[in-house]
Amino acid sequence: MLDSCSFFRFIGKPVSCERYGNGHINVTYLVRTDAGRDYIMQKINHRVFRDVPALMRNIHAVTSFLRTKEPEPRRVLTLVETLDGQVYHRDAQGEYWRVYDFITDSLCLDKPEVLEDFYQSAVAFGGFQNQLADFPADTLHETIPHFHDTPDRYLKLRAAIEQDSHGRAHEVQEEIAFALAREQEAATMMNMLRAGELPLRVTHNDTKLNNVMLDKDTRTALCVIDLDTVMPGLAGNDFGDSIRFGASTAAEDERDLGLVTMSLPAYEVYVKGFLSACGKRLTAPEIDTLPMGAKLMTLECGVRFLTDYLSGDTYFAPHRPGHNVDRCRTQFKLVADMEQKWQQMNDIVHNYRENK
Repeated sequence: MLDSCSFFRFIGKPVSCERYGNGHINVTYLVRTDAGRDYIMQKINHRVFRDVPALMRNIHAVTSFLRTKEPEPRRVLTLVETLDGQVYHRDAQGEYWRVYDFITDSLCLDKPEVLEDFYQSAVAFGGFQNQLADFPADTLHETIPHFHDTPDRYLKLRAAIEQDSHGRAHEVQEEIAFALAREQEAATMMNMLRAGELPLRVTHNDTKLNNVMLDKDTRTALCVIDLDTVMPGLAGNDFGDSIRFGASTAAEDERDLGLVTMSLPAYEVYVKGFLSACGKRLTAPEIDTLPMGAKLMTLECGVRFLTDYLSGDTYFAPHRPGHNVDRCRTQFKLVADMEQKWQQMNDIVHNYRENK
């Protein structure tokens, strides 16, 4: 991998390049130089991201804009240019590479160890919304088309049910009924966007805790990372995906559905942190749709798992028989739990909206 390093403007000469982290899409390496500098180098998965140049234009535009708002180097991802002044390199084998400055004295968590960790992720993603509120979202490329177009996800589900290519539909009639009973509601936020009731925003679209770097000493939010899915979207979707993953009391593939609930304390902590960071930049309708964002992102994820199971597990890799059904059921259980807590979810948002 040191050969790939030769195309970038490192400070010092690279002396080591080792696999780093546990990402599933791109291949990541930690590069060290003889000047004592560390860098993150990644081979970008161009089979998932079909237009890498457009993806990198997105990242360069967004990070350059963020740099005008935040001069502290550790608080914004910094791309390292190639020797010819580009922000990525394509090698002779057709693979795409990029390099970032390593964020020093930082910490990345897969799960919150205390509620404060979840709060800090809310501050980070809320700050991301706040700082990019003036960025022209419609100038960004859609790196994964229709990624959070929930009605489109339902079209794919209906096609998978009709085709039933692997003869599995009879096994999941209850899950199909649950999804289809909520199809009309699932279009709520996209309908609002098309009607001009919600603004198009720059969204991250993968707002998990492990995409936030924390300061290793203070454990406060430093920087949002993994910007491959940054594209135009809805603020409520970014909020909602955080709740779907971070406020669940169980793993995403938990088989014992009795363990699966949405934690109201975690939800409240996230609402508080998110609105404290960006509440003044969001419109009143956007804030009102935050609970709906949580519900619809969870529903959409369950629909995607169900669609993939019916289609033969072609997208989400299963690690056991029926794995995607298990994943689907946890999401639908979370949706059902949110419906039971719907008034409380809205009351919490309204409380912090009034006090933001």
